[in-house]
Amino acid sequence: MALPNTAALSSKSLIQSQTLIPAAAAHSPTFSSYSPTPAARRRYISAVHAAEPAKTPVAAAATKTIVSPAAPPSSPAKWAPESWKTKKALQLPEYPDAAELESVLKTMEVYPPLVFAGEVRNLEERLGEAAMGKAFLLQGGDCAESFKEFSANNIRDTFRILLQMSVVLSFGGQLPVIKVGRMAGQFAKPRSDAYETRDGVKLPSYKGDNINGDTFDEKSRIPDPNRMIRAYCQAASTLNLLRAFATGGYAAMQRVTQWNLDFVENSEQGDRYQELAHRVDEALGFMEAAGLTIDHPVMSTTDFWTSHECLLLPYEQALARKDSTSGLYYGCSAHMLWVGERTRQLDGAHVEFLRGVANPLGIKVSQKMDPNELTKLIDILNPTNKPGRITVIVRMGAENMRVKLPHLIRAVRGAGQIVTWVCDPMHGNTIQAPCGLKTRAFDAILNEVRAFFDVHEQEGSNPGGIHLEMTGQNVTECIGGSRTVTYDDLSSRYHTHCDPRLNASQSLELAFIVSERLRKKRMDSQRLTA
Repeated sequence: MALPNTAALSSKSLIQSQTLIPAAAAHSPTFSSYSPTPAARRRYISAVHAAEPAKTPVAAAATKTIVSPAAPPSSPAKWAPESWKTKKALQLPEYPDAAELESVLKTMEVYPPLVFAGEVRNLEERLGEAAMGKAFLLQGGDCAESFKEFSANNIRDTFRILLQMSVVLSFGGQLPVIKVGRMAGQFAKPRSDAYETRDGVKLPSYKGDNINGDTFDEKSRIPDPNRMIRAYCQAASTLNLLRAFATGGYAAMQRVTQWNLDFVENSEQGDRYQELAHRVDEALGFMEAAGLTIDHPVMSTTDFWTSHECLLLPYEQALARKDSTSGLYYGCSAHMLWVGERTRQLDGAHVEFLRGVANPLGIKVSQKMDPNELTKLIDILNPTNKPGRITVIVRMGAENMRVKLPHLIRAVRGAGQIVTWVCDPMHGNTIQAPCGLKTRAFDAILNEVRAFFDVHEQEGSNPGGIHLEMTGQNVTECIGGSRTVTYDDLSSRYHTHCDPRLNASQSLELAFIVSERLRKKRMDSQRLTA
């Protein structure tokens, strides 16, 4: 998956490239050929929401449908990469120099894409499997990437902890784990207030390193379009390193015992991981002794994708590319994009942009989401009901999860819509510590994850993944965990530029707990089908 030398290639030739991870997968049959008729868009597909495996293939299950009497929706307006400009756009910066902004965007429009259409299609197929309960999504990374913290070591450590977590989850759930990083583009952040006041001084809020600076002075807080070019370059470098890690031997399953981070090694979670890693090692040794090859690419490489919030629309438009093999537009800033709680208006600019790109899309959903509004939004973004296209990322706290999530699941099921349900246990649990720093309690995060699994077990639907703000660094930003971080510890290694993240030990601890729930779900399923 090494990044090709793009200097001699045009952006048009690059977007024609198929997936780099691995290439053969891009040519296998995928869900992308699924194009139901308008009448089928409202069909009930029992396999999507059933807790137990379907007795017949999904394709057969799809034929047993109940067609809703609702009339098919009217044809949407014609889409173009710039059509979002006709809609109301929230959370966008006001650049003081329009000519400079236009110059930067024209420059970026001829840059090579950061990701390729084949890679994106491959991810969509895998997410479709997660919707059916046949895979599990692990999505994690920084709250907001920064220029200051950019380094090869930080990228490696986050990649490594995601590898560890995926082994834990896959071992317990006996499911493929889809690894998606909040990396290589997660810069911009929505803000509750457009301005920030300190000691009587009022300045524009910090909106992310690709927009303005976090230093509290007038010059730093002025939106600078040239920061988008720096963000693009950093994203390209990050992807280059991630591709090298994923395919250059670092991610080989034979190295499973070597992935422990130094500061996790002598801890309860590190010991649990090493015990599991030795079991994997023994299994690999048995396979080799039995004459089964362990040199297959599936054992020496891994699939890894990137994602971020689709917030800074000028940047996203500049990196939209038309794929000559399919005629579809892709948002080539990341494999997966999501729309946030503050920008998911049905008639808003962000939804308008996202409905026209062929990437898998996430929808962040809080307790404020009305079930009918959710089904309307899904219909706008996925009118053909394509598996893997929509991931609903629920973030609302444990109590709201138990009360609100069942209604959302029932509404989506009632509309016959195919989605992947994912739990974000971070954003609904942010509190302020006595010292004034934002933090999150590990127990609250864990309670929300448990509520998510409990509701899906109750509703007979599939818990499709988790979405975490986390880092491979040894930070002290979230309190709690087995290696207890207290309020007094927060200031010692509080490095985040935005919201608090789980450190590597806390992330691994959470993975073991989720793994147990996946194992329980698997065992329950086996007992019922025995």
